[in-house]
Amino acid sequence: MRMRAAVSDFSPMKQLVLDYPEDELLLVYDRDFIYGSSFYLVLTADAKERHLKPVVALGVEVALEREPSEVFAAQKTSEPQPWISLGSEQEIEEESVTDSRPRLKYRISRVRREFGAPIFFSDRNAMETKDGFIECTPYQDKNFSLKQMERHTGVQTIPNLKSSSTQTQWTYPRSMCTQYEPREFSEEKKENCLQSEKLKNFVNSVASRFEIAIQQNEIMDVFFDDWKALSEEDSGYGRKADPHLKEYQSFTDLHFSKEKTISNINWHPTINGVIAVAVTERLSFEDRINGSTKLLLNPSLILFWSFSDPINPQLLLECPDDVFSFEFCPSDPNIIVGGCMNGQVVLWDISTHVEQLQGTRTSGGKNIAANTNALDKVPTLNGISLLTVTRTEKPTCGVVDIHSFSLFHSDKVSRMGVPMENKNGICVQIVTCAPDCCVMFWDIRAPRVLQTMADQRKQKVEEKPLENPHGVPNTFKHLDLTWKPLIRVSLPKIDTSGEYSPLKISLRDNTCDNHTGSNADRAHLNAERSEVAPEYALLRVPSAKQLKPLEDICTRLYAGTEDGELVYTDWKLEKDNDSGRLFSAKPSHRFIIHDGQVNTVRRSPFFKDIILTVGGWTFAIWKEGVTNGPIIQSSCSQKKCTVGYWSQSRPAVLFIGKEDGNIDVWDLLEKTHEPSQTQNITATQITCIKPWIVSSKQHLLAVSDHLGTLHILEIPWTLRSPSSNEKLSMSKYFEKEVDRLVYFEKRREMRAKEKKDYEAEELRKKTYIEMIIN
Repeated sequence: MRMRAAVSDFSPMKQLVLDYPEDELLLVYDRDFIYGSSFYLVLTADAKERHLKPVVALGVEVALEREPSEVFAAQKTSEPQPWISLGSEQEIEEESVTDSRPRLKYRISRVRREFGAPIFFSDRNAMETKDGFIECTPYQDKNFSLKQMERHTGVQTIPNLKSSSTQTQWTYPRSMCTQYEPREFSEEKKENCLQSEKLKNFVNSVASRFEIAIQQNEIMDVFFDDWKALSEEDSGYGRKADPHLKEYQSFTDLHFSKEKTISNINWHPTINGVIAVAVTERLSFEDRINGSTKLLLNPSLILFWSFSDPINPQLLLECPDDVFSFEFCPSDPNIIVGGCMNGQVVLWDISTHVEQLQGTRTSGGKNIAANTNALDKVPTLNGISLLTVTRTEKPTCGVVDIHSFSLFHSDKVSRMGVPMENKNGICVQIVTCAPDCCVMFWDIRAPRVLQTMADQRKQKVEEKPLENPHGVPNTFKHLDLTWKPLIRVSLPKIDTSGEYSPLKISLRDNTCDNHTGSNADRAHLNAERSEVAPEYALLRVPSAKQLKPLEDICTRLYAGTEDGELVYTDWKLEKDNDSGRLFSAKPSHRFIIHDGQVNTVRRSPFFKDIILTVGGWTFAIWKEGVTNGPIIQSSCSQKKCTVGYWSQSRPAVLFIGKEDGNIDVWDLLEKTHEPSQTQNITATQITCIKPWIVSSKQHLLAVSDHLGTLHILEIPWTLRSPSSNEKLSMSKYFEKEVDRLVYFEKRREMRAKEKKDYEAEELRKKTYIEMIIN
């Protein structure tokens, strides 16, 4: 009863057991079920005595009749009853499966020589044998869609099952508040405490220390965590460790750049704070054809912006058609060359406007921005565009890329395509490419004509000033109607007929791509960094002692095509032994990596043999001389990549522009699988990126978008200051990637050889088996 409590069979008699007067109870096992239970309990002392001492009468023991009221009968345990058949087992036997006959035995054997032999399948006519094919009809066959009317099934009853669950009641959270009231002394206790001598002595003893502590808290916060503040100080926005690009200035013009896009940008090599942008019509090819008459009335322009006047352009350069690319001459920044959409090459001489660009004009400089007539005061300069002789072979193929005048450092190219020494060190040659499958070399010098002394004296006497009604300088008047390319290099396809269509090119010795910073600042940067980028070192004309030997000149170039291909070829013309004519050799290598047209082919300013290519949804980094493929290739991004550029101060950093207006900053020493940071610059496509070094403490990044707005961003300290031995670390990293490519190529060759050997062995086994069978 103590262990089972209310479940016990004796629990109804619990009180009677507790009231029993003696210490021992009599519990009897009723084996014969006289009272219908397994046990009975004697509840009185007299009944216990009578039960233990039976009465003897006539020599026979007579058992006393037990009173039912004095005995508690426990609950009777049920017993299993015998099975009584009602015929259900016959139904179960009828539904069970029994063997009506002995089971059949089959033995399958095969010739031993056929074990492990190869299996050969052959074609046969399905109509020659019966049931040689199975027809799979494309519609439902009614012969196999019969409805079953009657079915024999067996049913057996089981107890009813019920699935249930329980959970505590959930109460929704609610806002609660509590408030307590402090226990205070009574007014009498307060007065006694304030007047006590103990309190006065305590205040007098600690007053001096308390005053010193208050003074220290006024001077400095003792609870300020210096270590935590040290890390947070450089991590905030605008701090030294802030990695974000900050907006420095922006330029847009509602008149000249309205409904136009920016196709190319370039910083002025020598004048600080001056940047030139080429604006083109934001039209498709079909819209250009339909609106060709209207486009003739709107001249194409190159705008010169200055930080001193962010509202009005300082100079306008007119050209016959939209300019896709333009460059400054490294040896003479007043000379500018541009490539137009119609295939023309245009030359400008801005020497008469240099003082205006330098900010020396004094008339109305402050009020031009607020006056609508200020547009008439912006000087406009026309260029020398040679209409017939500078066109490409395809009128719809514009000049999309122009490389610097200082093409070969201080060397030049002869008319036979042979590199020659340029003793004067003046940059006079350019290289252009267009989708007409040609790369052209040009020379802006006047052609040499043999004259006698008498002819020269006669020419001096009869010499008259050239007429120039449009205000075009006479710098390149000698090229009018006579300018032709020195050499024309075609790009024939390697495996098929036809030619490649180049969009961007990169030459090994073309290190005057873009010059950043003033002369004094560049000299300061050169003194700071011994491993300076090539762009910084080409600002002055090299002397004759610094000229390279001719045999060291590399005549190979990389060309990115409109089909996403990267072509590596030699632009030096070869001579036919039979006819003696010069022709372009086929490219040595062609790589298909990008899934869209290549928009960037640019060499690293720190490594002349490292090239960055951008096209489609990926970018790749190549090493010249490695023909196995790119050493680094990015994964496909969600948005198309539109432009890319190397950092001018950090060898491991590059900038990638996207079509959604974001710029991905890649730090190859930090991450190579994803960009270090992504920052949104504009709401539309980014068209150009060009860095600029103002000083060692200020680096700028020019970013143009599809809507014609030019954004000037300030590069943070973390992206402009190289780490210790960063160039050496990147050099080792590139070498490891080259070793990885070589190892991968060896493994591929080894696997191909193993596959070839395996196929030869299988063919030998097959031939041997056929010989045995025959």
